[in-house]
Amino acid sequence: MKKVLVLGAGMVSRPLVRYLLDHGGIEVTVATRTVAKAQAVLEGHERGAAVALDARDDERVRRLVAAADLTVSLLPPAMHVAVAKHALEARRHFLTTSYVSPEMKALDGAVREAGLTFLNEVGLDPGIDHMSALRIIHGIQGRGGKVVSFRSYCGALPAPEADTNPWGYKFSWAPRGVILAGRNSARYLEDGEERTLPGERLFSRHWLVDVKGFGEFEAYYNRDSMPYVETYGLAGVRDMFRATLRYPGWSHTMQKLADLGYFDLGDLAEPPVTYAGLTALLAQVAAGDDLAARVAEVLDVDPSSEAITRMSWLGLLTGDPIPWDDLPTRSPLDALASRMLALMPLEKGERDLCVMQHEIIGEYASGTRETVTSTLVSFGEPDGDSAIARTVGLPAAIGAAMVLDGRIDEPGVLIPVAPAVYDPILDELAASAGVVFRERATVV
Repeated sequence: MKKVLVLGAGMVSRPLVRYLLDHGGIEVTVATRTVAKAQAVLEGHERGAAVALDARDDERVRRLVAAADLTVSLLPPAMHVAVAKHALEARRHFLTTSYVSPEMKALDGAVREAGLTFLNEVGLDPGIDHMSALRIIHGIQGRGGKVVSFRSYCGALPAPEADTNPWGYKFSWAPRGVILAGRNSARYLEDGEERTLPGERLFSRHWLVDVKGFGEFEAYYNRDSMPYVETYGLAGVRDMFRATLRYPGWSHTMQKLADLGYFDLGDLAEPPVTYAGLTALLAQVAAGDDLAARVAEVLDVDPSSEAITRMSWLGLLTGDPIPWDDLPTRSPLDALASRMLALMPLEKGERDLCVMQHEIIGEYASGTRETVTSTLVSFGEPDGDSAIARTVGLPAAIGAAMVLDGRIDEPGVLIPVAPAVYDPILDELAASAGVVFRERATVV
């Protein structure tokens, strides 16, 4: 009987855990700070165990990792490397859905020498994005073509009928992660020229993208796209970027919050008691009845603008108290994340939505150009698993099962870019979970 340790029982854990338990021949231990969450995920399964864990207890983590054949870390990304080092020491396999950090990559030689598989970036974004894009890229290359343009988009949103607040957004995962992603700079290729957009201006460049049969979304650049030129084998490509999708209006508001200082992670020396006090402090204006007008002036927008309307709706201009004692830091970012989580959750009975679209152009020796547009639209289940939970958790679960079964036996710190890895995962996602891409190809 194989043993899997899952660290964390957050919003994406249930589909992963249930898949592994349903797979047969696997015992799953879910370790998390709140045991009740782990118990809810396991639903009393005879091969499941829930244990209490403070992930900061390094010795306790070490013992749990050593007792399993494979550990899946759903902890915050900053904690993955410490867990991975325990897996390496104990000669155990390891998996995450997170980006490979430089510190994780540095373990590659030792992991290879130990004959272990540390599979990363096997969720939705990153994960399904790599796998679905490479299936197209390898198809073009297999027909003798060369990819000259690669554009990829992904977004997690409320379903249209659940789009009921001024922000056009609800959280089916942690708000803190959404805001932290908004601090990252972007690097990409446009018409053969490398460009950089600093994190503080990330939301200043955005554009509309049409998803056939669904409508227009707003896109903005996602992180550093340049490493994927090498990762995807696209030497000579002229356009290369990955972007995030939202309903229109999101980027302008987020840029204004960033301009105001709400993305700052630094602890405030004297944290204001209320959100109005914090907004006034960040805007460097006096709090009062006309706070909205003064903030609008600082941000160079009309007091009736969408940005001020959204800030007002979120309560950033009110006397509502900030729950500092419940936050990980006393920073503006964590104050904002707390407010978003309180007012913008996906409500009971509502569905979320994942949209992913690749636009890839290949050129052939004959002079023809082929444009392939591949689109995934996946809805969550009302009062069931969210689309985010399924599209993040299921690829990870399938990947974990493949490692345990020996179907993935390449050693090292890996991401799912080989056909032997991504084909079975994509095929099973389509067959068992309805996660299917629709492709349209145009040849000129």
